[in-house]
Amino acid sequence: MGARSADRHGSGGRPVQTGKGERLADWADGRLGVYGLAKSQMRKVFPDHPSFMLGEICLYTFLILILTGVYLTLFFEPSSAETVYHGSYEPLNGIIMTRAYESTLDISFDVRGGLLIRQIHHWAAVVFVAGMLIHMMRVFFTGAFRKPRELNWLFGWTLLFLGIITGLTGYSLPDDLLSGTGLRFAQGAILSVPVVGTYLSFFLFGGEFPGDDIISRLYPIHILLLPGIMLGLVVAHLILVFYHKHTQFPGPGRDQKSVVGMPFLPVYMAKAGGFFFLVFGVLSVMGAIATINPVWAFGPYRADLVTTGAQPDWYLGFSEGLIRVMPGWEINAFGHTLALGVFIPFSLFPLLMLAIGVYPFIEAWITGDKREHHILDRPRNVPTRTGLGVAWLSLYGVLLIGGGNDIVATRFHLSINVITWAVRIGFFVVPVLAFIITRRICLGLQRRDRDKVLHGRESGTIKRLPNGEFVEVHEPLSQAQRFTLTQHEQAPPYEVGPTVDANGVVRKVRPAERLRARLARAMYGPHTHIPKPTPEEYRELTSGDHHH
Repeated sequence: MGARSADRHGSGGRPVQTGKGERLADWADGRLGVYGLAKSQMRKVFPDHPSFMLGEICLYTFLILILTGVYLTLFFEPSSAETVYHGSYEPLNGIIMTRAYESTLDISFDVRGGLLIRQIHHWAAVVFVAGMLIHMMRVFFTGAFRKPRELNWLFGWTLLFLGIITGLTGYSLPDDLLSGTGLRFAQGAILSVPVVGTYLSFFLFGGEFPGDDIISRLYPIHILLLPGIMLGLVVAHLILVFYHKHTQFPGPGRDQKSVVGMPFLPVYMAKAGGFFFLVFGVLSVMGAIATINPVWAFGPYRADLVTTGAQPDWYLGFSEGLIRVMPGWEINAFGHTLALGVFIPFSLFPLLMLAIGVYPFIEAWITGDKREHHILDRPRNVPTRTGLGVAWLSLYGVLLIGGGNDIVATRFHLSINVITWAVRIGFFVVPVLAFIITRRICLGLQRRDRDKVLHGRESGTIKRLPNGEFVEVHEPLSQAQRFTLTQHEQAPPYEVGPTVDANGVVRKVRPAERLRARLARAMYGPHTHIPKPTPEEYRELTSGDHHH
């Protein structure tokens, strides 16, 4: 009999009846070939580091969004038909509203557990986008986007972009005064698009704003189209993580071919399962005790009203800040008005996002590095890239203040004009300062690492020498610590080379090559790193009785 036959023979020659679970596994393996796949992948090693849990948070909040979203679809009615409210929330009784807003109130006050699920759903959306942004920044700062993971970076970037759009569509569904104000803001931005802006607005809203179709159109996009695309991207992202193997931070025994960590099954799966319920529990507590998006306090949307201090969710503050602080420039030509004060910032938002998406390919072109990278960079060892990342984050923070300039002015008793001008100036100044300061900090940390390798760690022990001098005793680092601090490469930047050969013939250099060489010098030139200590320097310092 074969090794996986239904009836196996024992030592006495008598057949041993296998269990139902084993027979089912044999049946599945014979038709799907799952045994070989499971054997090769279930013992796959994953490194362990706290920052790697950021990706898990994104995955788990996405699953929670799907679960809670399915529950909410059972009770939400995406209709713009008007009705008069007669429900549990007394202050709104007798008010005309849409069925979408009325059903949202019913979920909040009449459906058992409805308000809790609504708030878990909204908090999960906020954490999901925040987790993706922080996760991508971790990938950016450590260089985890390099070959062979450029495609996975694009998947993550697309998920972030779609997550922002999905948040906007879901935020607009209840048709309350706050979300309606946000839709009005979006419609104004669409109208600023030259030539086709009006047509796009009429197509989206089904006529003049607010129209009768926008809620019913956003609903399938929010619950079906965008989540379906995102689910496919998540699956593809996870498949590539398995295929390429997980990146890891530098350390002893870790190189481009070996991974130090825990097997996927059972250790990693057990930890991941527990972490999922931990994330679900934290979001449930947040939904239970922290109010978010209280639509009953805003009232139904009316085109002639606007909420005081209307603010989008934080992940859209970037785009709103761009529009709020932009001067109201207009151009009138040939009977048409081009609203530059809206169109320019409306265009800048996707362009800034696009710069993030294509950065891995730009860096690969500048360095000319075609090798695979499975060991992460320490951010201090790539100060230019780290400075660029901090500059982008500082720009986001400045524009987030601009998107809430009215709230900031009210809370801190400041002039809104002063805040607006400060954001306008900060848009150009703050990222530059953040880049310069970050790069200097990285160089300082590199210098400290160099001193630590050569002189050891400060022990805090003071020793008096025979000549009366007091010195602090330094403890030498272990071999593993020295390896971690010195394993990174400091390759020379790309150079154009001589433009005239030995025979005096002038070699034509393309403008793209000159640009690449300039960028390589700026990003990876000698001024961007502190030289690593050489073995000769280390032996020279440690050969005698050196205390400091």
